[in-house]
Amino acid sequence: GVIGLYVAPDAKTAAMVEVNCETDFVAKNDDFRAFAAEIAHIVARENPPDLSALGAKSLASGEAIEARRAVLVQKIGENMSIRRFTRKSAAGRLASYVHGNRIGVLVDLTGGQDTLGKDLAMHVAASKPMAVSSEQVPADVVAKERAIAVARAADSGKPANIVEKMVEGAVAKFLAEVTLLAQPFVKGDGKETVGQLVKAQGATVNDFVLYVVGEGIEKKKDDFAAEVAAMTKV
Repeated sequence: GVIGLYVAPDAKTAAMVEVNCETDFVAKNDDFRAFAAEIAHIVARENPPDLSALGAKSLASGEAIEARRAVLVQKIGENMSIRRFTRKSAAGRLASYVHGNRIGVLVDLTGGQDTLGKDLAMHVAASKPMAVSSEQVPADVVAKERAIAVARAADSGKPANIVEKMVEGAVAKFLAEVTLLAQPFVKGDGKETVGQLVKAQGATVNDFVLYVVGEGIEKKKDDFAAEVAAMTKV
């Protein structure tokens, strides 16, 4: 699959969409990529509430998105689907980065140099943080990590006060690894964190969105032949 991305000229609105297919060959097809890019533009402009509403929106050609998808399936000979999309309205300004058409990032940034947003988006693509800061990491994720740390520390045989410190240290280490501001900046020397970089420029990271093609999808065989047969019935 591919990531389609559009950022408005004023950098105040942007959208990303993930469109899936079955092979890398189709993912490199120009028509398939153009389809994903146009969908992202439509999402940014029209803000559909869900995938069903998005499928009914019209492309520049006048075709509905879903109708065009069906045509591409028949033309290319491979199933494809619009999996998800996101639309962002910036508190500051939006920066973006797409890596290999398979990883897409939007970063909402206030302040800082013009190059900072792109650098941060590239960092997110490379390091894949879970949240901007530790406060934004879901409580259930932290609880799960704490439970793992407790189990490991309990097996150490150390005194209770030491075990407690071990647990807190393990949780703190985990949060530093999965939060954007605590991660070492990928383009730096490994000593400066993203948070330090952002602070030095008087900037604030408001939010980010990271899409990785296929993330979370369980691979399964779809009845593609049956779908094509259904499409071609008169």
